[in-house]
Amino acid sequence: MDTIIGFLNTIFWGYVLIYGLLAVGLYFTVRLGFPQIVHFSEMFRVLSRGGSKDAAGISPFQALMVSLASRVGTGNLAGVAVALYLGGPGATFWMWIVAFVGMATAYAESALAQLYKIRNEDGQYRGGPAFYIARGLNAPWAATIFSACLILSFGLVFNAVQANSIADAVQGAFGVPKLAVGVAVALLSGVVIFGGIRQIARVAEIVVPFMAAAYLLTAVYVLIANASAVPGVLWTIISSAFGFQEAAGGITGGIAAAMLNGVKRGLFSNEAGMGSAPNIAAVATPVPHHPSSQGFVQSLGVFIDTILICTATSVMILLSGTLEPGSGVTGTQLTQAAMSTHIGSAGTYFIAIAIFFFAFTSIIGNYSYAENALTYLGGGNRLGLMIMRCATLAMVVWGAYESITTVFDAADASMGLMATINLVAILLLSGTIAKLTKDYFEQRKAGAVPVFHAADYPELQGKIDGEIWSRD
Repeated sequence: MDTIIGFLNTIFWGYVLIYGLLAVGLYFTVRLGFPQIVHFSEMFRVLSRGGSKDAAGISPFQALMVSLASRVGTGNLAGVAVALYLGGPGATFWMWIVAFVGMATAYAESALAQLYKIRNEDGQYRGGPAFYIARGLNAPWAATIFSACLILSFGLVFNAVQANSIADAVQGAFGVPKLAVGVAVALLSGVVIFGGIRQIARVAEIVVPFMAAAYLLTAVYVLIANASAVPGVLWTIISSAFGFQEAAGGITGGIAAAMLNGVKRGLFSNEAGMGSAPNIAAVATPVPHHPSSQGFVQSLGVFIDTILICTATSVMILLSGTLEPGSGVTGTQLTQAAMSTHIGSAGTYFIAIAIFFFAFTSIIGNYSYAENALTYLGGGNRLGLMIMRCATLAMVVWGAYESITTVFDAADASMGLMATINLVAILLLSGTIAKLTKDYFEQRKAGAVPVFHAADYPELQGKIDGEIWSRD
């Protein structure tokens, strides 16, 4: 199994996804006319209009916060440190590039998820890649594989990884036994996820802005305190990315190491193209009532995750002077050492608390994705949800004190297959995405609030829920 899983991960993460995610992001960037630049303001406009009173869905802001809950995890702290250690400061630049093209991919997949969403047996909106794969491409077999992979990776194993990160950080900072941490996190998570997606959304819209703001404000303080050194750090990032100076790579260094590690970290962190965030994008009631509006909301999520939060971690580490190639200090330890340099001994505790919040919100966000996939597979009834929730919490407890590499590698392979299926699907449906985008901005240009009219899309008849999109 180790050999098979290792081979699959080499294929998916060494070739297919590294190049595929970048290529698809670049394709949508060009085909849609650079929406992440031209329509950047639209990402904020669709949030400023407020929520909807539609009881079947959650608000666009809540959908953004749940997707950020999943995106912003321990990778934004420990993962960025690893990328810098292996790839040098230039890895940060390649994170930016990945986020830039990823914003277009996130727009495309989330707009599709909105378009093909359904109502479940309780009248609540559900959707995601499985639905646009099955309905848009008439490939239910691929949708089934996608859903199973998503449940395995996001619903189960990745939550064990997050719990393991929390347990390590809390034990290191406060000396609490890992098993006790796991049980506590499982109980806290259970209170949220047993309330369903609407409860997850309510918690996320409170916790996520708080945790992100606290972390970014700390970064702003560090930037102000080291204002004279900031231009030098920015130049180091750019010059290392293009080999103008020797990159501080712990193993190989140079442009290749900077690019490889920056691209990997950016892709893992913002999840654009993976097919994860569209699951919560579909649950939202878009404002205005057009699939494209939720696409812009999730595009903003990529910007916040990578351009803001990952960059904050990177710059704080580089300003601290604690990045030493070959020292062996990387991951959470490096981030804690950097923070301790800036704010003293409290830095270790600050990072431990940040990891707790980042990882906890990832657990509840990941679960919400799995619930959508379970709905597609026909297990969205009360018994199916009960089993899924109990399994998720069991993995949290298990993951807190166990670290079995084979299982985690299997989840990576599962996510690789899931992402590959999703990338192929959105490429095949790119004509629909382009038509949605053109329709949206033609209405904007005419001075109207964009509204989706199913009658203008006869090719979608029988594939989308006409009742959902019958509103004017």
